[in-house]
Amino acid sequence: MTVISSDVQTLEVKQLLSPRHADSWTHTRAGEPRGHIDADKLRELWIHTGTACNLACPFCLEGSHPGDSRIPAMTLEQLKPFIHEAVELGVEQFSFTGGEPFVIREFVSILDYASRHRPCFVLTNGTRVVMQRSHQILPLLANPNPIHFRISLDYPDIKRHDAGRGDGSFRESLQSIKWLHENGFKVSIARQSDPDEDPHQVENRFREVFREHDVPENLLFTSFPDLGTPGTENGSPEVTVSCMEKYPTQESRAHFMCTYTRMLINTNAGVRVYACTLVDDDPDYDLGATLTESLEKRIMLRHPRCFSCYRFGASCSAPAG
Repeated sequence: MTVISSDVQTLEVKQLLSPRHADSWTHTRAGEPRGHIDADKLRELWIHTGTACNLACPFCLEGSHPGDSRIPAMTLEQLKPFIHEAVELGVEQFSFTGGEPFVIREFVSILDYASRHRPCFVLTNGTRVVMQRSHQILPLLANPNPIHFRISLDYPDIKRHDAGRGDGSFRESLQSIKWLHENGFKVSIARQSDPDEDPHQVENRFREVFREHDVPENLLFTSFPDLGTPGTENGSPEVTVSCMEKYPTQESRAHFMCTYTRMLINTNAGVRVYACTLVDDDPDYDLGATLTESLEKRIMLRHPRCFSCYRFGASCSAPAG
């Protein structure tokens, strides 16, 4: 596996020595063939509601903050053709991310429409923006497909969590978790992982906090490493064809999101299909204007966040239903 060098002079020498380096999409900086993924089928369609958010977390992988417009808000009319195409392709779940979906004016209408067709999964910070929409969310229980909410609680240490998300955000999120669970929605937790942590100790500490606040203890956790902010070069190793020998079959590559997901984002050119939830800061991962054509394109594992999928099996996804 080729490690990305932080030494600019070394990098320039590698560029000169390798005539294939000019094609950084297919080859690493050292000129080795880059690892890649071919799609299996579309099982999950992610929808980016836009990078606007009610919070301004310094570690946000989308760089979101109030009023942010790097990725504009999505509308229901823009999404309808893609929802129908996805259903025709056999999609099993619609998933939503931001920014914060609940700051988007049409989001509940979008969620209502999508959950009439397939189960839905929503990533949210769970702060007061959720409870402010509670009167709109509750009727969605009557739709034919369930909605699963994954709420961000970075750390079981309330002060540490609030240092990144703002004073009171932890308690607001706990309130939303409790309300959603009591009203029959499925709820899980997204947390941040530390490099040398004991995950069992961390999650047990979370459960102690849950008991203190009368929140169910049996909620499932998904932990994420630090994925960096948009455009960040984090020094991760590059994934080569040789690296991918670790995953020789389609089945062994199934944890890579780009085998079974695509993501829709709004752009100046209209809604475009991107490879997955982690690469919207790189236009080379724009795979076209339809889901069908996007599934025909090979995904090169060039983005620094691709290494997280390779090494940790990091996935934004959750089982349908």
